[in-house]
Amino acid sequence: MRALFFLRHYNDIDHITPVIFKWVKSGHVCDVVLIGHRTIRNDYRIEFLRKLPDVRVAHIRDVLTPLQYLLWQLQTLLLSPGMKRSLLKPLAQKAIEIYGTRNRQKVWRDTAGKVLERSFTGSGKGVVVFDWVTRNSPVCIEWVETVIAMAHDRGLGAVSLPHGDSPHANHLIRRGEWKLQPDTMYSAGCLFDNVVVPNELCAVRFRPFMQPQSIAVLGSPRYCTEWLDKLAVLQPPSPLARSASRLKLVIFLRKSDFTTFWEEVGEVVQMISAFPGVEIIIKPHTRGGWRQPLTRNAVILRLPNVSIAADDVHSVHLLNWADVVMDLATSVVFEAVVAGKPVLAADYLHAGRSVVADYMPETELRCRDDVYQRIGELISSGCGSFYDEEHRQRFLKEIIHGCGDEDVLPRYVALLEESCRLREIR
Repeated sequence: MRALFFLRHYNDIDHITPVIFKWVKSGHVCDVVLIGHRTIRNDYRIEFLRKLPDVRVAHIRDVLTPLQYLLWQLQTLLLSPGMKRSLLKPLAQKAIEIYGTRNRQKVWRDTAGKVLERSFTGSGKGVVVFDWVTRNSPVCIEWVETVIAMAHDRGLGAVSLPHGDSPHANHLIRRGEWKLQPDTMYSAGCLFDNVVVPNELCAVRFRPFMQPQSIAVLGSPRYCTEWLDKLAVLQPPSPLARSASRLKLVIFLRKSDFTTFWEEVGEVVQMISAFPGVEIIIKPHTRGGWRQPLTRNAVILRLPNVSIAADDVHSVHLLNWADVVMDLATSVVFEAVVAGKPVLAADYLHAGRSVVADYMPETELRCRDDVYQRIGELISSGCGSFYDEEHRQRFLKEIIHGCGDEDVLPRYVALLEESCRLREIR
């Protein structure tokens, strides 16, 4: 069977690469088309996929003709959420109006047809795979609709795979979110035959807009044991050296559209840095990190035992380097929980309730006093015996394994295979 995977950014690479790996390992073939910035072609996981037999990787710029790519890129830009929020919005709307729906749809169909023809000429069973496409995704929803409609016309399946694991146990977490109600940005899930999620916390986003049988809870491909074992082998050498510091702490930051109390985050960083023998690395989010005020705080930047991680320092490098991780409700710390490494869930620093703190109350920091006491304990007593193991095992079962067993990736392959067969039957 053949699959066509579209990847947009690093989150997609994190969560969908394991599925691609297992798909071809199961005897199938696939194309991977990158539809984000061309720099993601250099990611070590993309390099890994490129070397696999039966995987063909290309950027969409190299799949389309130069004119097709120019028009596709221009339309994507004009209809992007960022353009709608910018000062150029009136000009963009005027350009869209002048160009017209018919011309725009022709570009969508021409480019979608080109990509599908390249992958599925002469093939039988097949499936097209996107990530979680939402109503405010950078990739234009009109184009996704066109790709899926034309794929269905060819008898191909269409599946939406995860680009994340929900790090929040609550819902009102972003700036401007004031009403506790279903978020219509997830209504785009109904375009697909199936939307796949790691756990029930992610499933509830889509349930108001889809039939129950169209949502599959299959566990986390990024944090399952099979992939973490593979990742340990293929990751590039770490640029981080182990020093003689007594406690190494990594703080992973969130995107700026999530409500975070940055002033107190800065206070906490300065307070922890004052402990003797502590070393701190702060990792900005891969998208929008430049908008985070903490990484521009002159006082913090002058601290000798605090550094800002460069773009080429991957999360896996930081997790291996760290003795303990501070969580501002980021799913990247799930890997630390899987490994049994201490996570300090600093829920009082943001507007959310983290999944880590919800499942494992022993991780939660509720105030500055908690931070001080916990850091002191970790320095004096070490990082062993941190978790209540019953709590951690429940987290692994429900959040990482999706209430199934540890064999997560075979479930993803089985669903993609079933999608191929169902469309063929119809």
